[in-house]
Amino acid sequence: MSDFTLADLERIVADRAMASPDESWTAKLVAKGRNKAAEKLGEEAVEAVIATVTSDDEGLIGESADLLYHLLVVLKIADVPLASVMAELERRTGRSGLEEKASRPGGVEGA
Repeated sequence: MSDFTLADLERIVADRAMASPDESWTAKLVAKGRNKAAEKLGEEAVEAVIATVTSDDEGLIGESADLLYHLLVVLKIADVPLASVMAELERRTGRSGLEEKASRPGGVEGA
């Protein structure tokens, strides 16, 4: 099993974002801006959902990788560090998912 982490991917995205858009897909996506990157993130999310409901486990693996990559690109563009997302996840693990959802506007009903 590899020791590759999301933090490793975050560093790769940051490095590639600094490259020329002619040399890097990441740099090209960053240059296109937040809206285009968000659109790509949404497309990958939909593709992951489709793979899930069609029981395409190999497709789900690939689409999940695409989804995580595009999420990190969006976070990079928004200047939101992965550590902030991880801190939020850590904060939420201190209570049940139902308690956490109930604390949001709209509560559990909005789920």
